[in-house]
Amino acid sequence: MARLEHKVVMITGGAQGIGEGIARRLAADGASIAIADLNGDKAKAVADSLKAEGAAGAIGVEADVGDRGQVQAAIKAVVNSFGRLDVLFNNAGFNKPVPFLEVDENNFNSIMRVNTWGVMVCIQEGARQMIALGGGGKIINTASIAGRQGYAEFAPYCCSKSAVISLTQAGAREFAKHKITVNAFAPGVVVTPLWDGLEQDMIDKGVIKRKGEFIESFSASILLGYPATPADLAGIASFLASSDSDYITGQVIMSDGGMILV
Repeated sequence: MARLEHKVVMITGGAQGIGEGIARRLAADGASIAIADLNGDKAKAVADSLKAEGAAGAIGVEADVGDRGQVQAAIKAVVNSFGRLDVLFNNAGFNKPVPFLEVDENNFNSIMRVNTWGVMVCIQEGARQMIALGGGGKIINTASIAGRQGYAEFAPYCCSKSAVISLTQAGAREFAKHKITVNAFAPGVVVTPLWDGLEQDMIDKGVIKRKGEFIESFSASILLGYPATPADLAGIASFLASSDSDYITGQVIMSDGGMILV
């Protein structure tokens, strides 16, 4: 029996990067996958490719995680397709780096809306569905090394990920009585389109001069010596989604190659 056979997993921000890597690993482990993403077409394309590769089931739905109605509709689509929701990955997020003294209300609030409010909404709505269905469940949040250590280049992002860690702990306390665990994993430098965009923003702001400069400087402090790919994080995701992690809740697993030792 595959590790996640008969499990239904929803992944926000699952159309690319870390989310897509998680989706592909969990599908290979036997789960039925729902990709929820702001880019609905891309979400459906990833779902179609998972089905072509033999996934037990896969759908793609468009959803803005900061909009409660859209989150509710996405969860309803998952339950209508697969009958239940066992695991929810709150992975959607973004960063828009701005020098510390140039951070304004729009920059701060736009990041917090997706990375923090979006996680809050999804935890609430995912937990409500799991409670209604009975049998418990697992909620897993994507935190970051930026939630453990502040970086001047993207202070609002650091705030948002610190909040994700707090929401993880608070959710674990609230939902344990319903046999729902809430955990997080905290990546460091991961080679994804998000990081490519971050570097381009920093070039545009004059913070760095060339592509690759920022990721190289950040990667220099990784004890294992190289930045991650989404595949490097997929095993942690599979563990947290499986019954192997049933006695773990309220925890943040650092998955950064040894950048931040806490």
